[in-house]
Amino acid sequence: MTTGFRLTTIGPPRLFAGLDRTSRLDAAAHRLVHPVPRGLAFRELAALAESVDLRGRGGAAFPFARKLAAVHRSAQRTGRDCVVLVNATEGEPASAKDKALLAHVPHLVLNGAFLAVKALGARDLVIGVTDDGLAARSLRLAIAETRLRDRARVVRLPERFITGEGGALVRGVNGETPIPPGQKIRAADSGVGRLPTLLSNAETFAQLAVLAELGTDGYRAAGTPREPGTVLLTVTLPDGGHTVVETPAGVPLADVLRHCGTDAGQGVIVGGYHGACLTPEQAARVRVSRESMAAAGGALGAGIVVPLPRDTCPLGEIARVAAYLGAESAGQCGPCRLGLPAIARSVAALAAGTAGDEAVAAVRRGSATVRGRGACKHPDGTTRFLLSALRAFDRDVAAHLDRGGCGRPTRRYLPVRGEEPAEAEPSPHRLAVDWSRCAGHGLCRHLLPELVRLDEFGYPVIAGAAVPARLLRDAVQAAEMCPALALSVRSA
Repeated sequence: MTTGFRLTTIGPPRLFAGLDRTSRLDAAAHRLVHPVPRGLAFRELAALAESVDLRGRGGAAFPFARKLAAVHRSAQRTGRDCVVLVNATEGEPASAKDKALLAHVPHLVLNGAFLAVKALGARDLVIGVTDDGLAARSLRLAIAETRLRDRARVVRLPERFITGEGGALVRGVNGETPIPPGQKIRAADSGVGRLPTLLSNAETFAQLAVLAELGTDGYRAAGTPREPGTVLLTVTLPDGGHTVVETPAGVPLADVLRHCGTDAGQGVIVGGYHGACLTPEQAARVRVSRESMAAAGGALGAGIVVPLPRDTCPLGEIARVAAYLGAESAGQCGPCRLGLPAIARSVAALAAGTAGDEAVAAVRRGSATVRGRGACKHPDGTTRFLLSALRAFDRDVAAHLDRGGCGRPTRRYLPVRGEEPAEAEPSPHRLAVDWSRCAGHGLCRHLLPELVRLDEFGYPVIAGAAVPARLLRDAVQAAEMCPALALSVRSA
């Protein structure tokens, strides 16, 4: 089975049990490894989840027992049916753990989800995915293998960063545009079909199935007292491949990286692109747990770990991610539609070495402006990540400010979707300034911060002068808007 990622474990496997003998557990193989789960009443299931403080594995780490109770209360209060919704959309480009579960052990996810269905007396089970690849085909086959077609359905949604946000997922399943709703609507009150909905990540339901199988004491045999059990991590390797690791909570992150055949490089991104960047020194001390990551200024999030190799420009890599996150917004509010692209342009200018201290100030000022003002948490998560990058790579920031760069190319190690291929040939277009006309208005700096900075007198300094294809439209616009008609774009 070719999946684009490999699986490995540290310690005895739980979620990945049985995969040493076969690449996918079909229904028969699954029953040999995992006993048929006993149906649990609502109070039993809630108490079991609470006994190990089971948390959601999609990033927010919300207590599962509280979600379960909220849906139960809402259904009891209104007398309506309820729905169980599995979030397997995995919008983060650097994540593969949910695809790994669906591709290799789909029945474990279904077993956990049906424990919730039975405990709540839910009407339907819905699983949200973003592609029709191997993982989705494996899931559909598992549903057919267990004759659940009348109780479970798979809904495919667009593969975007924001698709996995809870409100966006619910809207997509309901046939609406899959973007955050712009106001706080709890799925427990009004979700799929406007019914009370239990929404959690695919790994959460797989962990629930393992918990029901092992019981409280058996589940607590791995992990730490405060965070028992195992964790799934997706580690991105320098060759662009992904390794999905099942590890007990509390294991040093350095051990996980070593197990995957890599190291911390010049820094490690943890928790994904709404997470944080850690320095190599922080990565050497931190452990795989929510508590340890938070103490280091990071986040466990959805279990994403991306070491940044030493031969690439970290600011160039971060600028690519900033541009991606700016483009991935729903575009329905000012902080996302205007704020994030503006911040991304400032990061790009810093990476290109065409900006002074004002670029760093602009990132910080823009981050403070958009924080807490978006229709969803996308601006908050994005700016938290970018500010952590400025801290983690502070020496490189200084090098770009003082010398215009760090001397390393941007090798595109950090995974993003929809990025244009690297230009194979030099750009045929150049920026030029007619100094007999230029009056130092400074508008070109604001319109084209990636290529233009201002000297101490307010006149443009054009570093490199070549105009990349992706910036050609912006460069032409900047030339057309120059009040003195001093700026132009010329063919080489």
